[in-house]
Amino acid sequence: MDIEVVNPATGAVIGTVVAGTPADVDAAVAAAVAAFPSWSATSVDERVGVVRRIAEGLVERTGELAATMTAEMGTPLTFATKVQVPNPVGIANGIADVLEQGYFDGEEIGNSLVLREPIGAVAAITPWNFPLQQMVAKVVPALAAGNTVVLKPSELAPMTADLLASIVAAAGVPSGVFGLVHGTGPVVGEALVSHPDVDMVSFTGSTRAGRRVSALAAETVKRVALELGGKSACVVLDDADLGRAVKIGVANAFMNNGQACSAWTRLLVPADRHDEALELAVAAASKYRSADPSDPATRIGPAVSAAQRDRVVGYIRKGVEEGATLAHGGPDAPLEQGFYVAPTVFGGVTTDMTIAQEEIFGPVLSIMPYTGTDDAVRIANSTVYGLAGAVFSADTDRALAVAKRLRAGQVDVNGGAFNTSAPFGGYRQSGNGREFGRFGLDEFCEVKSIQR
Repeated sequence: MDIEVVNPATGAVIGTVVAGTPADVDAAVAAAVAAFPSWSATSVDERVGVVRRIAEGLVERTGELAATMTAEMGTPLTFATKVQVPNPVGIANGIADVLEQGYFDGEEIGNSLVLREPIGAVAAITPWNFPLQQMVAKVVPALAAGNTVVLKPSELAPMTADLLASIVAAAGVPSGVFGLVHGTGPVVGEALVSHPDVDMVSFTGSTRAGRRVSALAAETVKRVALELGGKSACVVLDDADLGRAVKIGVANAFMNNGQACSAWTRLLVPADRHDEALELAVAAASKYRSADPSDPATRIGPAVSAAQRDRVVGYIRKGVEEGATLAHGGPDAPLEQGFYVAPTVFGGVTTDMTIAQEEIFGPVLSIMPYTGTDDAVRIANSTVYGLAGAVFSADTDRALAVAKRLRAGQVDVNGGAFNTSAPFGGYRQSGNGREFGRFGLDEFCEVKSIQR
């Protein structure tokens, strides 16, 4: 059976991939298990060379990768070119840097030699919203640590995975060390997660799916790393430059068409400046006009699918029903063709509203008033998630103090730049484990103590 790949900007079928079966999973896992002894015995220098060549391959094929992601999941071409490809390059080179700094040299603790060793055969299951980044964030450190990998990419963005597979092969990764099986989560994903010969699962996706992965993996007590949903808060303190904070906050909430797990979808502002912040947000949002994502001038494209569009529109309607102020956008489609959702801004959002608690995964920003710093922290921490966040203040030390109180895996202060070598991952129902850099490598290693 074939899986059709649909361009969300037009609704047209642009390609197909063959849907895998449990038998395909068995074959890929068997190949990974067979290849593990030789691959895990390769030198660190050899694996560094492979990782560097993968990074070089990504750079060389930036245009093709960016255009493919734009076509199959609707990310704006400029965003794909400037973020969706460069981030994976940075992740790969960051992993190589860690290996070159003696990561596998071992550590002396008393009379013990403590070593890091590869886990075995790894199942990597990745999402559609940042397809290349999340594949690289799993495949590269797993291979760098000496593991073998079977990748199941999202069926909504499979063509990017095919390109990565060709880059990995060109980098010199032997047959069996890396395998790719297309398919759906209930068929291929569950076969991988429950497979007795898979030693670890690294999964990025919804919190609901993450629960299912954890339950299936528990049967064989394999290691599981989860990067799940988010409902991140951008806290604007009373001394901050409100105009700058709102502009950056809107840009973050709407990046990648609002389809980012770490997006700051809640903008927390002092109650006495709520109306001013709402006006600023509407002005900023008005510059995001839904358009063809293949046009370099486009800042916001479609939702990835008709189902995702309908889900987001449902949340917008729910926000109106529950009494939030619809200040910009709304449930009506901005374009007749494609799966577009109007960039939307709500004001007067309170913690008891659905749009303040549940991950929407679309271009929807909720502005929430607070009274005092303690109240802001309470609201920021009032969801089941804890993936990301932000704090803005004229006083960096004050912002840092508030950032430390947010229960989230990464917090930006005054618009700090994304760091592909710093750990990425969440608290609570945003998952467990970390990706990128040294912390990302840790996930794919066992630790052994040898007493002498």
